[in-house]
Amino acid sequence: MKLIVNVDNEWNIGSDGDLVFPIREDMKFFRTTTSGKVVVMGRKTLDSFPGGNPLKNRVNVVLTRDKAFAKEGVTVVNSVEEALEALKAYNTDDVYIIGGAEIYGLFLDYCDTALVTHVDAVAPKADKKFPDLSIRPEWELCEKSEEKEENSIKFTFCTYKKM
Repeated sequence: MKLIVNVDNEWNIGSDGDLVFPIREDMKFFRTTTSGKVVVMGRKTLDSFPGGNPLKNRVNVVLTRDKAFAKEGVTVVNSVEEALEALKAYNTDDVYIIGGAEIYGLFLDYCDTALVTHVDAVAPKADKKFPDLSIRPEWELCEKSEEKEENSIKFTFCTYKKM
């Protein structure tokens, strides 16, 4: 499995349910990378999408504690174990963990690749973090794009692999 995330210099990822740095090129990268694949998210992440609707052209798996939750176009699971069982039907290279913070934490140990958009800034009001892969011995930075810039925000696309 892989994960895909946008972080700042302190590995912050969210503020009040939104990305700390929404970058158009990063969103395009996300769409292109995950299109036709399986995305795993929490219910709050699903709720943050327009209309609370699942992402088009993807298999949407939503992990929630709410056993009554149901949504058209979504596979609902209520535990990590249930999610892993449902994901056995797919090639693990086609499965992307897309958030939020709690979901990343629950699935990090099951992932072997992390696609990280690293924003060279610090979000002023961040309230959600991602584990700092750069200090974890089991993760290694394998690829890093040239620095890009959008609306005065500098960022790089990084690939970390679990060793």
